[in-house]
Amino acid sequence: MTESSQPMKRTKEEIDALILEFQQHESSEAQTTLVEHYTALVGSLARKYSKGRYFHEDIMQVGMIGLLSAIRRYDAGVGRSFETYLIPTVIGEIKRFLRDKTWSVHVPRRIKETWPKIKTVVDELTNQYQRSPRIDEIAAFMEISEEEVLEAMEMGKSYQAASVDQSIETGSEGSTMTTLDIVGTEEEGFEKVDQRLLLESALHVLSERERQILECTFIANKSQKETGEYLGISQMHVSRLQKKALEKLRKALSGGQTPDVLTR
Repeated sequence: MTESSQPMKRTKEEIDALILEFQQHESSEAQTTLVEHYTALVGSLARKYSKGRYFHEDIMQVGMIGLLSAIRRYDAGVGRSFETYLIPTVIGEIKRFLRDKTWSVHVPRRIKETWPKIKTVVDELTNQYQRSPRIDEIAAFMEISEEEVLEAMEMGKSYQAASVDQSIETGSEGSTMTTLDIVGTEEEGFEKVDQRLLLESALHVLSERERQILECTFIANKSQKETGEYLGISQMHVSRLQKKALEKLRKALSGGQTPDVLTR
């Protein structure tokens, strides 16, 4: 289907009659008349969301599917005009399409500008929650939609779609995670196993106090404040030692060393 010029103006009664004719008799003539009448409206909605990008035709097709669905489901007895039912139906179809195709469509400039901010927010929320933040938490903190967060992640540093296995930095201490880690459902059991293995494989590079801090924050899942109270030091001191300890672990695991994994 392609966009066409706006046909003759029709009254609400004429539109309702055409819809009823189609719903009761599957009239192809009535359907064609309705499609021709509303193609321009669907096209304007499609342009609003595609902004002239290459996927406009895809969104137009999705919008036309929404039109056909609205024709089939509209109830004239409710009293409202068909247009007031059609527009949210088409927009809903388009938004679902964009959400489902997040990893394959180009994003607007405003979304691209969001990407650098996400890294800072992920860093801050990771320190605050002592775990990787979820998409909805990032979106709420930045006061944007979850779709915008996902689109910005897809764009990445080079404004190109990236593998969900690609690592991104999540903290000033140099720790990393993948996009899939953020998007996927959080499974605390696997995360704790990975954290335990990481600590046990390189504990020899840490001081006793550094070990205590990592065990409290990553194994016992205590906050930095709770860790400080437990060890009798300030939260700021905990934060500095935690950062130092994680940096030691990162260097130990990436600097060519092959530490033995300790067993219990």
